Amino acid sequence: MTSAPVHGTWEPRPAGRWEDAFLSGNGHHGTLTFGDPNDDRTVVTHHTLVRPGDSDGDGGDGDDRYRMPPRLAEGLTDLQDRLLAGDLTAAEGFTDGRPLQWVRPFHPAFQIRLRRPDGDRGPGGYRRTLDFTTGVAEAAGTGWTSRVFVSRADDVIVQYVTGPALTVDVSLDHRLPGAPAALGVGHGAVLTAEGALLSLRVRYPRSDLGYTGVTLVAVGGGRTALAPPGLRVDGARSVLLLTRVRRHTGEADVTAEGSALRALLTGGRPAHDRTPPGEDVCGDAAYGDLLARHVRPHRAAYERVTLDLAADPDERALPGSALLTRPGSAALLERLFAAGRYHLLSSAGLLPPRLTGLWTGDWDTAWSGAFTTDANLNLQTASATAAALPEVTRALAHLIRRQLPDWRDNARAVFGTRGVVAPAHTDGECGHSHHFSREYPLHLWTAGADWLLKPLVDHDETYGERDPDTAAALAEVALFYEDFLTRTDSAGRLVVVPSYSPENRPANGSWGAINAAMDLSAARHALLTAAAYHPQHADRWRTLAHRLPPHRINADGALAEWAWPGLEDSYDHRHLSHLHGVWPLDEITPYDTPDLAAAAHRALELRGAENDSAHGHLHHALIAARLRDGERVARALGRVLDGDFFHDSLMSAHYPRRDVYNADAAHTLPAVLIEALVQSTPDRLVLLPAPPAACARGRLRGVRTRFGAVLDLTWSPDGATAVLHPTRTCRIDLWTSAGAEPLDLVAGEDRVLPVRTR
Repeated sequence: MTSAPVHGTWEPRPAGRWEDAFLSGNGHHGTLTFGDPNDDRTVVTHHTLVRPGDSDGDGGDGDDRYRMPPRLAEGLTDLQDRLLAGDLTAAEGFTDGRPLQWVRPFHPAFQIRLRRPDGDRGPGGYRRTLDFTTGVAEAAGTGWTSRVFVSRADDVIVQYVTGPALTVDVSLDHRLPGAPAALGVGHGAVLTAEGALLSLRVRYPRSDLGYTGVTLVAVGGGRTALAPPGLRVDGARSVLLLTRVRRHTGEADVTAEGSALRALLTGGRPAHDRTPPGEDVCGDAAYGDLLARHVRPHRAAYERVTLDLAADPDERALPGSALLTRPGSAALLERLFAAGRYHLLSSAGLLPPRLTGLWTGDWDTAWSGAFTTDANLNLQTASATAAALPEVTRALAHLIRRQLPDWRDNARAVFGTRGVVAPAHTDGECGHSHHFSREYPLHLWTAGADWLLKPLVDHDETYGERDPDTAAALAEVALFYEDFLTRTDSAGRLVVVPSYSPENRPANGSWGAINAAMDLSAARHALLTAAAYHPQHADRWRTLAHRLPPHRINADGALAEWAWPGLEDSYDHRHLSHLHGVWPLDEITPYDTPDLAAAAHRALELRGAENDSAHGHLHHALIAARLRDGERVARALGRVLDGDFFHDSLMSAHYPRRDVYNADAAHTLPAVLIEALVQSTPDRLVLLPAPPAACARGRLRGVRTRFGAVLDLTWSPDGATAVLHPTRTCRIDLWTSAGAEPLDLVAGEDRVLPVRTR
């Protein structure tokens, strides 16, 4: 191996667009830092900031009837009869006539601005950096430095600016792109003995909801004066800013928020009791204390897994913008892997990552900045277990737990059943299924709950304990299938009707169809998994699972997207829903079901890219890795790396040429690389199944396996060595290029495995 990869990125100039701003976050608050010495802007976000109102942008509350799932259960039997009788368009009328209703959109809060009133462009020798190990975004020049991080320990945004004779205007500015003109905005500024307190109150139009930002500004040296709507700092040697934002009804208690922020500097004691003689409460010591408390949990999480691809040291030293112009570079994959884990960790806490992670600089966020659960959220969280980020799994579990009551409403209203049905879109607050149209009948999709619960099941397998909340949710999914799976075909097998394959339709039919392959796989997996968690119900749930029909192979030799006679495949589509049994499930594998795996591989070969969405390419790569096709993994990765999908921030876009800010590629890429190098189930380990050419040699350290071992893997064209650190005793099958062999592991006893790579 060469020297360790740099765990960070840098740029030689400030960000010119918010998309290029460096990102920090603790899963609650987020920041986008531009790093301009003349106009130092930090955009503040928070997971709870979703705007009440319609999709038409007026900020109103809209019609609450359309926030509830449609009450369609009375017409379900008639719809099933018509579909089974051959009426291929029957589901197009299965709605309550409502217009398309997007979920409430995610938006930024405001920007913290430090402006040089004299227009001085600031010091020379400029460089801005982002340290993944600490989460600190730093901009620096000769004699001037600005550092920003979001504390995991204290849930506060910290900015620390130092330099000779700093003169800056400090303000909280809500004027960001797309901000509604009708927002009610109020500013506050108060000088106190321990610093200035700035506040920004924002009220949504025609709503009781609003949010308040509070910033404590503690100044070292110089003079501070009010300069509405903010303050002027003149001749200071340091400025320390602590910021929080709260979404609320009524009025926020700014005084209480200010006191809480002051307590972070003083430990709840007066400044003179804590601060050594000659040192300001807002100086290096205070910043150092705040940083140290944050870094301990952040670094511990980030450093659990690392990837070293023995990249060229000269390429490792390049700024991110330059490295992105070398799509075949191992150094680029190293940095994107590191950045992807960093951004995923930083965006997951209160909730898992949105379509934009935890960040946006624009109120007009594409697709509402929602959680889209028919591919996007699932792909973004794909590496959570293997890449040792239980923080992400916990955030996903929190989203599921808080929305289960709404999922129950979906099951009752649409299908007339017990149990739960997950929506395809959610803003993080409402889990009702209300976003649908003729072309996107998302209320007919029943596979979502099982897919969302899959990472939680993987987590349980990895750590050897079954979470009771996961067990309870799985039981509710099984209850739904008990009530829903009542229709049969001529052979007596159960039929999933209506059935929807996101977001495709048969070439000769309509979107609402019968026996979508994804629905079959999810129903089988949900019932069998629930049976494993609940032995008292195992017999009836396993019996139900075994009554589902098998997958169908079409005339092209490919696994069909609909296992119903007469429904023809539509190949050119960004979603690969029909290959759900390959990834993320283990229903179809080259080891257990080789014939089905060959049909799945044929289906993957025939699949088009449609509109070149990043999630489609990387979903393709994940499936290819499971099917041991390294060349196809490399091609799918290449479509993203060659397509200009990444901003200078190393956050990604949804489309080529950096069109539409979106976290899918950034957060999914680590999962692709891990799956290409290591795969595991509770009883199997596969080493180097599909490494792309850029991963010809390297070291992957700290990966978690689903049989309860930590894995370190070192490989080259000449051979490989795997070191397993098992936490429980078990027997697994070890698969390499040489085939399979049994492997016995003993808890606490490391195993060193030489592996042939040729």
